[in-house]
Amino acid sequence: ERLKDLRDDYNLKQVEIAKILGVSQANYSRWETGKELIPLEKLNFLCNYFHVKMDYIIGISEERECLTEYLISNKTIGHNLKKFRLENNITQVELAEFLNTTHSTISAYESGKTTLLTAFALQIVYKYHISLDKLCGRSK
Repeated sequence: ERLKDLRDDYNLKQVEIAKILGVSQANYSRWETGKELIPLEKLNFLCNYFHVKMDYIIGISEERECLTEYLISNKTIGHNLKKFRLENNITQVELAEFLNTTHSTISAYESGKTTLLTAFALQIVYKYHISLDKLCGRSK
């Protein structure tokens, strides 16, 4: 919903945002309507473009403005995921079971070999009440 609100605030059409992101209008439309989840790297790009926080876009914060532009990486996300997991005394196996995936998938995320799926990131954020911006390295 907030993707549409931001687009409307900037008086842009879906096709224009899609072009900025390098995706089809149909693909962007599925993200905006919630039929599919936007990949973290595209979400980060939009956050930089609109100068907003990820937490604002996903609806867990009303704090909107973020003037710093961030590059996110699998390594940073993996490091932050592992740090979060260890601080909360959660094993890789327990996290894998919660996310309905495998221990090796969690290991690949934490090592930065694989991009964390947005669906998994959101499950972690909502269950454990942590910041998506923090998980992705967009804030301390």
